[in-house]
Amino acid sequence: RPFRPLIPGTRLLRFNSMVDLTNITQRTACVVAEVVQAEAGVVPAELDWILALRNRCTETGALLILDEIQTGFGRTGKLWGFQQYGIVPDILTLAKGMGGGMPIGAMVASRELMQAFAHHPALGHITTFGGNAVCCAAANALLKTLLETDYISTVEARSAQMMDKLAHPLIRAKRASGFLAALEFDSFDTNKRVIDEAIRRGIITDWFLFAPHCLRIAPPLIISEKEIDEACSILLESIEEVRKG
Repeated sequence: RPFRPLIPGTRLLRFNSMVDLTNITQRTACVVAEVVQAEAGVVPAELDWILALRNRCTETGALLILDEIQTGFGRTGKLWGFQQYGIVPDILTLAKGMGGGMPIGAMVASRELMQAFAHHPALGHITTFGGNAVCCAAANALLKTLLETDYISTVEARSAQMMDKLAHPLIRAKRASGFLAALEFDSFDTNKRVIDEAIRRGIITDWFLFAPHCLRIAPPLIISEKEIDEACSILLESIEEVRKG
């Protein structure tokens, strides 16, 4: 609502809905999607659907823009989340983990597309603070570190370790895509009490913007097996404390 009125001609499609893909036509300029809907409570794209989305965009000439601001830089167990599906977007948007704590974001596209975007308006009109030298150096160092270490390759196994340990009667469902996970409770009230108790015990967590009844888990890629065990124990103790009332 804060962004209305939207650009004329926009349409919202349902995530993982094959039927809605028919709304993508030769009049469609682009489709923006996430490989994992983070703020919805960690809802991954279904393989058949995202392959069909990629094919539909190719057939109609629409650009496929993937938002990997939360899932990029190893979060899902691959450098980019779209690699889990064997597709390549036309445009990729990045931020958050990109700077290792420094503020930076990026739009990635082919040279041909970037040339098309360079006119009417020129790309320079998009940002007055882009290309900060210190932030770019930090992002470059982060990417170099990720490519030269085994941090990303350990995400899948350690995610499985984490999700295996997080079992409790109050948890109604749990979902994970690498080191982006959600624990679903019956209500926001229950979730908020668990979050507050976890913070009191030394674990910082949060809920999701469009799934306030789900607890967010997003540990750093450098977390160890021992630290995962400790964090899970604290979360389970926090949940049990809430259950006892």
